[in-house]
Amino acid sequence: MIRSIREALPPVHREGWPFVAIALVLAIGSAFLFQPLFWLLLILTVWIALFFRDPLRTTPLADGLVVSPADGRVEPIVAAVPPPELGLGVEPRLRVSVFMNVFDCHINRAPVAGRVAHVGYRPGKFLSADLDKASEDNERNSVLLETHDGTSVGVVQIAGLVARRILCWTREGATLGAGERFGMIRFGSRLDIYLPEGSRVAVGAGQRAVAGETILALLPSAILAPPFATRRA
Repeated sequence: MIRSIREALPPVHREGWPFVAIALVLAIGSAFLFQPLFWLLLILTVWIALFFRDPLRTTPLADGLVVSPADGRVEPIVAAVPPPELGLGVEPRLRVSVFMNVFDCHINRAPVAGRVAHVGYRPGKFLSADLDKASEDNERNSVLLETHDGTSVGVVQIAGLVARRILCWTREGATLGAGERFGMIRFGSRLDIYLPEGSRVAVGAGQRAVAGETILALLPSAILAPPFATRRA
């Protein structure tokens, strides 16, 4: 039974353990001072553990598939100029954005398999991440991925109203598999994906996306031959 419970509960990412430990220590300490505060801090501890959860995901593997880099709600799909850090020029590209609220899993995963051509960080504001202007004004970290056929896909981690730290674990020159973890944003945020010309969006605004699993778009080189091979990670 213990094994079944352990398998049903997603593990907590190592980045979250210090926060869980601090909240738990405060909860235990408050138990001797004010009982209602103990229960509030205990609930907070559980929420923090859930926030930093890192569940396994099953990623579809096929050339040309773009999977969601985050759990959350798909925002309106627009044509927008990519951030200059990506080096994709000034022509508008299709942009698919996924907004994560404070209850979503915040582990970020690579939308495509490819080489990390560039990583660029830019400080900025902390506007609500569900606002369109957050893509331009907020603190962000941009990652440019190049697929095996030279197609460029940009993914941008954007801080939100509550988020105060963007984590990126990859570096220029590294190779990422589709659905592979590459970073996270603490406490509410969004990710923007910039697609090359000729891509076909496969989701709509308001739809829920699952990181590493939901197919957001098809690149021009997409080979549509389901069922796709998958990888669980």
